[in-house]
Amino acid sequence: MRRHVSLVGQIFAILLLTLTLEFALGTLVNERANQLSLQDDEARRLAEHLVIARKLLTEQPPDERHALALQLTTDRYDIHWTAASPPPPPLAPGLERMRRQIIDWEPTLEQAHLWLRLAAPARMSQIDGGLRLADGSWLYFGMRHSGGKWTFTIGRMGLALIPVLALLVVGGMLIRRTLAPLRDLTQATERIGLSDEVMVAEGGSSDVRNLIRAFNAMQTRIHRLITERTETLAAVGHDLRTPLARLQLRLENLPENDAREAMEGDLEEMGEMIDSLLAFLGGEKNAEPPVRIDVAVMAATVVDAFQDHGRPVDYAGLDHLEMAVRPLSLRRAVVNLIENALHYGGGARVTLERRNREVLIRVDDDGPGIPRDKLEEVLKPFARLDEARQRNTRGLGLGLAIVARAVEQEGGRLLLANRPGGGLRAEICLNLPEEDR
Repeated sequence: MRRHVSLVGQIFAILLLTLTLEFALGTLVNERANQLSLQDDEARRLAEHLVIARKLLTEQPPDERHALALQLTTDRYDIHWTAASPPPPPLAPGLERMRRQIIDWEPTLEQAHLWLRLAAPARMSQIDGGLRLADGSWLYFGMRHSGGKWTFTIGRMGLALIPVLALLVVGGMLIRRTLAPLRDLTQATERIGLSDEVMVAEGGSSDVRNLIRAFNAMQTRIHRLITERTETLAAVGHDLRTPLARLQLRLENLPENDAREAMEGDLEEMGEMIDSLLAFLGGEKNAEPPVRIDVAVMAATVVDAFQDHGRPVDYAGLDHLEMAVRPLSLRRAVVNLIENALHYGGGARVTLERRNREVLIRVDDDGPGIPRDKLEEVLKPFARLDEARQRNTRGLGLGLAIVARAVEQEGGRLLLANRPGGGLRAEICLNLPEEDR
């Protein structure tokens, strides 16, 4: 699963990468310069030590030179003397510069056949060498490496990291403060259309200010459109119900026959269409707040109301289950599912159960079901399975769309599936709040 990094995180990562690269390159350049400087100083000290050792050994008789060489050995340089005269080994690559530095400091060593070699491969800090004395004997020396240079470098890098980390912390705080208006804008965007206008205070850079100003203007236009639509729908609904009520009164004065029964059915259907249209297009402004109710009692009450009208609806499940929901919209969703089951299946079975962290409201019927490729399409507004729009299909095709919207407002899921034995199963899955689990 791809994870999305926040804008603050991305800017902080860029800042971290930039400072890290700058620090690494600066350290490498500084260490290179220090290494060259340290090599010059090392060559000078070695040259001085070799001149002194060569002079003292030359002045001593051969039988005393071994003891003197031990006295000339220090914690940094090893000195040995031998009367043999082995040929000098080839000069290791990279040591020619150091050899020239030693000779530049002490030109007298040029005639002593000074040679250098690496005591350990690829380790420039451990060097052995030798030079010839005037009587043909040889002075051998070795440079000891204590490892302190690298330790000092690590410590210095650690100290250098402290201001870098401090800059990162300060930079992160400043970035977070700079982007605070964008966080406010994000929160306001999530609430747009759900409640009254939430005007975001203009702040931040000029680009952010322009964005917030445009958002506030857009929000004002959207809320004005929602308000106008809601008021228009309310007015249209009122105006349509008035002639419907007059027609209903006039029908009561007509003799009872098939024509009157058909007209009453048409009037009832028109009323239901108006109700469903107003429910769907009513908008989300000033939406119904969640209230803690007994969902089991609500579902059983809905089923009882259908049974009182002689409709074949049964209820099975929990007797009590309290949770915070929007009672009116959830009740309408259950009613719509039952009416859909009665219309297409001739009966409905309502079940309420609690499974793990979910509450399931299930409505089953014995109707023809829905083709597999149409299960998602029927959730769209004004969707109909009968393309010919035969008049035996009541309503505007908004029943399941209203259910889907109500369930979405509760943060749940609406699942439609064909039952193995025939019929349709509509299931509302609601997440049980943490305090009720």
